[in-house]
Amino acid sequence: MEATFYGVRGAIPSPGPGTVRYGGNTACVAVRLEAGNLVILDCGTGARTLGLRLAGDAFGQGRGEGTLLLSHAHWDHIQGFPFFMPFYTAGNRFHIHGQAPTSALLEQTLEGQMSAQYFPAQSIRNMKAALELHAAVDGTSFQIGAATVRVLANAHGTSTALAFRIEDAGRTLVYASDADYGTEGPSDKALKFYAGADLLIHDCTFSPEDKPARAGRGLSSLDDAVAAARGARVARLALFHYDQDYSDDQIDRLVARGRQMVAGAQTNIELFGAAEGQTVTL
Repeated sequence: MEATFYGVRGAIPSPGPGTVRYGGNTACVAVRLEAGNLVILDCGTGARTLGLRLAGDAFGQGRGEGTLLLSHAHWDHIQGFPFFMPFYTAGNRFHIHGQAPTSALLEQTLEGQMSAQYFPAQSIRNMKAALELHAAVDGTSFQIGAATVRVLANAHGTSTALAFRIEDAGRTLVYASDADYGTEGPSDKALKFYAGADLLIHDCTFSPEDKPARAGRGLSSLDDAVAAARGARVARLALFHYDQDYSDDQIDRLVARGRQMVAGAQTNIELFGAAEGQTVTL
């Protein structure tokens, strides 16, 4: 299994000289399973770059098939949806699993940001690829080829965001963006869901100092990410979904602090800061 990061920011894109190394695009991660299946985790603005790269292979010829897992429909997780070029190529097929009570409501949500007053170019109904939409619900699971995907709903402010656990060929990747554990830290349910992952991609929007002033946003700090990784005894922790206002240098300091925290706890966790273009092999 391989995971490549195409967008690692939260809230809004933040391009500029201060975000060159980690990147300024919003959440999008591409996963290649052992058998070659493509799984896309969230569809922020990073999905545009992913789509352009996929245009050079079967997806550009209308012979591609993939799965998109949407944690929730806040803009930073769907902003790239209208700009993902493989959706406009006839013959491609995508299975889209997203947070919604029903498949019809999931379609309505995605269509909403493409209505004429926001996006006059296209409609989801005009996309030429075959899009099969499925509502993803807490506690359920489904198959992508030989891989099993499990679903967990984490609190996210006044709503929830889905975490996904992908188990394939003896390896496990967990994606947990936009997680809010409150003041008590990760729940036993969350830790059980993350347990033993080879790679945990976890929300790290804030430094411990900044989170209290922004608690209403329902996001994690470095402390939360490290607590989740330690409690679940994961092998690797990727910090992810950085605040749009954090520069590369500030993220460097977050990563350094995180490494000190896991070292001080005498764990063998490999901690790193996710960056656009970075590929991790499990």
